[in-house]
Amino acid sequence: MPGRRTFSARLTVVSRPRLSLCLLTSISAWVGLTCMQAADPTPRALVDQYCVTCHNEKLKTAGLLLDKADPGNVSLDAETWEKVVRKLRAGAMPPQGMPRPDHATLEHFVETLETSLDRAAAQRPNPGRTVAHRLNRAEYANAMHDLLSIDVDVTGLLPADDESYGFDNIAETLRMSPVLLERYLSAARKISRLAVGDTNIIPSYETYRVRPDLGQDEHIEGLPLGTRGGILIHHNFALDGQYIFKTKLALNTSAKVRGLDYPNDFVITVDGAIVHKATMGGKADEDASDDNSSDGENAILARLEAKVPIKAGPHTVGVAFIQKTSAQPDGVMEPYLRSTVDPLEQRGVPLIDNVSIGGPFDATGPGDTPSRRRIFVCRPTSTAEEVPCAKKILTTLARRAYRRPVGEGEMERLLGFYQQGRNEGSFDQGIESALRFMLTDPKFTFRFERDPGNVAAGAVYHVDDLELASRLSFFMWSSIPDDQLLTVAAQGKLHDPATLEAQVRRMLADPRSEALVSNFAGQWLYLRNVNGANPNVEEFPDFDDNLREGFRKETDLFFDSIIHEDRSILDLLNANYTFVNERLARHYGIPDVYGSRFRRITVTDDARRGLLGQGSFLLVTSYATRTSPVLRGKWILENVLGTPVPPPPPNVPALKENAPGAKPLTVRARLEEHRKNPACAVCHKIMDPVGFSLENFDAVGQWRDVDAGNPIDASGVLVDGTKVDGPVALRQAILSRPQTFASTMTEKMLTYALGRGIEYYDMPAVRAIVREMANNDYRFSSLVLGIVKSAPFQMRVKKGDVQPESVAQVESKKSVERVQ
Repeated sequence: MPGRRTFSARLTVVSRPRLSLCLLTSISAWVGLTCMQAADPTPRALVDQYCVTCHNEKLKTAGLLLDKADPGNVSLDAETWEKVVRKLRAGAMPPQGMPRPDHATLEHFVETLETSLDRAAAQRPNPGRTVAHRLNRAEYANAMHDLLSIDVDVTGLLPADDESYGFDNIAETLRMSPVLLERYLSAARKISRLAVGDTNIIPSYETYRVRPDLGQDEHIEGLPLGTRGGILIHHNFALDGQYIFKTKLALNTSAKVRGLDYPNDFVITVDGAIVHKATMGGKADEDASDDNSSDGENAILARLEAKVPIKAGPHTVGVAFIQKTSAQPDGVMEPYLRSTVDPLEQRGVPLIDNVSIGGPFDATGPGDTPSRRRIFVCRPTSTAEEVPCAKKILTTLARRAYRRPVGEGEMERLLGFYQQGRNEGSFDQGIESALRFMLTDPKFTFRFERDPGNVAAGAVYHVDDLELASRLSFFMWSSIPDDQLLTVAAQGKLHDPATLEAQVRRMLADPRSEALVSNFAGQWLYLRNVNGANPNVEEFPDFDDNLREGFRKETDLFFDSIIHEDRSILDLLNANYTFVNERLARHYGIPDVYGSRFRRITVTDDARRGLLGQGSFLLVTSYATRTSPVLRGKWILENVLGTPVPPPPPNVPALKENAPGAKPLTVRARLEEHRKNPACAVCHKIMDPVGFSLENFDAVGQWRDVDAGNPIDASGVLVDGTKVDGPVALRQAILSRPQTFASTMTEKMLTYALGRGIEYYDMPAVRAIVREMANNDYRFSSLVLGIVKSAPFQMRVKKGDVQPESVAQVESKKSVERVQ
């Protein structure tokens, strides 16, 4: 140690009496330091000893001036001390290689800071506030389903929403521009006509495309058994009438139809029943296709076209081929799992490229659809009954659409639009006119929370029960409240803790909570990025859309099981089960799984346990040609450990790829070379060591032992200095501090639930939720209940500069209001 070397050097120049005095002095200093550590040093002493060296007014490292901040009175600068707590909890500070206190001392210091911060927050809570919240695209689509029992593909009606803080439901980014308003008006016009069943709808075509890399040589889940390939379409037919189905086959790069060497039976099904069947292929079709003209192809396509009478409403359309033998064509020695890997191939099986559905033709009426049954809760039998019936219909719809009881003025306006449409046509047209206005009304497209007039500026208040109901439904369902939730809220019972918990548990058990999978998990875990991932076909010739969809569905089913089985959120990292079909099982090397149906299996390979062993995560954190320890490390730091990575500095050079003809280097070796650049090392020294532990998984999630001909080195070091070697050690290291992952997931879900970013003043609420979760084995329901019961979720600050009131003041006012 440096102190010992100094002390030893002085032995040669001091006399014996001086030696004794020096020895006693040094021993006393050492004993004093030891006693200070054993006696629980003050926060100020710890900060001065381990933090101020870097974080001072002169250096201003990371913008923290801890020499001026007072750890004995954290309320004076809570934002700074919350940053300190975050870094210490993650083990990121003091940095590796710098002196740091022992674990017990550090843990006690963090707990002291958190206790002080939580106590200060309890005295003056700040739940924050959000601006008016426009329904995003997913919420709009779900609201259409729940309001009108109609499913619409909003991707063609509304543009994609901007993201912030990792989610697309952040209120500040959900603005309304003139162009976007026009799109909402157009969407409302189309949806209202479709929902009511406007008999003046003109025929049109809608095309559904098959991804070019979809393997179509096996059965596709959802299509009738006994078929192979094709496409499953959920289509809403506007009216009772005739509809035309046109199918286009995939061509190779020579513009020739594939798979004409043998006959194949083509079928169109509606709700599982065959409505059209044709045969294509064989010698005659093959000879006609060899002709330079397009007559042969046109003759085949004409055979596949069908005009079918169909009742109005949603139906499931299947377009596929009858499954035949699985024998391979002559000359194929060892085929790839991806059947479309060779763009020149003309043999094999015919493939469907797209299907167009046109209509309605020869329409006979609006039919009996789920949307008409939802809308027309009454039918007038005379002119005198029309207005009362219209009022009943519109009152029912508006209550759901506006998420609250409807006032007389609002109803008069809706009836005015009804009358305008009725004057131009039928009763149904009147309802359609009022519905169109309702769907464009800001009270539907926006979630407004109005400050009460009897509350002072800057004061904290509880949102009313109807606003709480909307917060709850858009959090858990990404949609509007249902009748039961609205009724409880309108009665003023939703703030009752027992009633609120009962509603939360009911809503979690409802199938609509699948929105937490598709919208929350889909963004937090980057699952939405799976569809856009396209691994290089030369590097990964077996990868196809079947596998891509398998990755997505595995994680969807896995997360859904955590929700509906109310499992511990730690199982997201450590569960010994997953969901696979035959295609995915073959990719993972799991035996004895057959067929396209997904089923639950026990994971026997420890490396595959939890999210870190699933192909969805491994795919979206890789590049098209190789793995990326950087992306994987960044993902884990930000989404699992809650340690945001600083943005890269400008003009950072890209990682050098292996040069043709040169000796290939592993990704790890190239990154080590990359880190020699000081500008690159700042971020990479944090991310890379975490990502290296997952290097045994390649860019498409398959296990490997070598990279570029060299054995893989999967060793790494976490930010707190913990050494890991491979995915199992990484997972165990993360789970050794479960509160870190629980806190990160809580922050992510609270961000999603509130529709705003998490601020420093929200962290006391986050810690309270995590503590309650720990007492309930980290069950998913305890996370959701903790968020719903938290101050940020139930309360709001009125706009203004006045400091928030104390909890006692808020509760006192609430009690007075109840008495009055």
